[in-house]
Amino acid sequence: MPQQVAIDQAGGFVRSPSYFNERITADGSSRWPVEPGRYRLVVSLACPWASRSVIVRRLLGLEDAIAMAIADPVQDERSWRFTLDPGGRDPVLGIRFLADAYEATDPDFEGGVSVPTVIDIPSGQVVTNDYHQITLDLSTQWRAHHRPGAPDLYPESLRAEIDEVNAGVYQAVNNGVYRAGFAQTQERYEEAYDGLFAELDRLTERLRTRRYLVGEHITEADVRLFTTLVRFDAVYHNHFKCNREKLAENPVLWGYARDLYQTPGFGDTVNFDHIKRHYYCVHTQLNPSGIVPAGPDLSLWWTPHERAALGGSPFGDATPPPRRP
Repeated sequence: MPQQVAIDQAGGFVRSPSYFNERITADGSSRWPVEPGRYRLVVSLACPWASRSVIVRRLLGLEDAIAMAIADPVQDERSWRFTLDPGGRDPVLGIRFLADAYEATDPDFEGGVSVPTVIDIPSGQVVTNDYHQITLDLSTQWRAHHRPGAPDLYPESLRAEIDEVNAGVYQAVNNGVYRAGFAQTQERYEEAYDGLFAELDRLTERLRTRRYLVGEHITEADVRLFTTLVRFDAVYHNHFKCNREKLAENPVLWGYARDLYQTPGFGDTVNFDHIKRHYYCVHTQLNPSGIVPAGPDLSLWWTPHERAALGGSPFGDATPPPRRP
């Protein structure tokens, strides 16, 4: 099915705001308390916004505290569906479509159904689909349930700098590739294209002499940039016409992305099959044939990155998440 996207009067792509934006808090300041086993995180491994929460959940060791549902990367007319599960239903929530939870929470809801979404299992109600805040709350509100040795992805001393970096990355890169890909006028496309590569040039210079975006270890800022970079050559370069250069043609960003990909918690959460089938099969207005490209060569993600020479380390005094069985 063609994905419905919002376009303004000038032909520019408009990202819809998060409709459900309540928070799960540790101090009782919201109606949703931190409670292991109570919530289900619904994601798609195709979606960069959802992939943030998948990575952070794994890095922090919250797998046992917060259950996760994975939607089919190819949507139908009701958006995200649970056709990967037996009987086409989520085994915990008992629903066929994520839209069912949205409608149960607000029968008048008419907006887009998005991932990530956090659902309260006992009531089946949607708590939040605020992808900006979900990962920050996993780092701060769920701290009591982090695994021993979990990294601090949002340290207080670096939050102002992380927030500043994230703001530029969101507007020009994370959302910029969509603004280029879905633009309906040449002017809006070139505006997004120019902004994207101007920001990637700034990030290149920033990362030329430092291993990570902020501080000496991985932070929330690296997670947010990585989810766009890992999709760049497979999707955004050609599908979204972001074709000044491939990621693999930028030695700094390509090395940085490979460094993260080879770090436990990053590459082991990436599913290129889901990524490619989602974009090339769902965006039929951009790819009417539905043909999914065979490339790129994924083995290149495991080639040496030589970023360790810049100093810093992925986790500092913390430890990597345990290897999956």
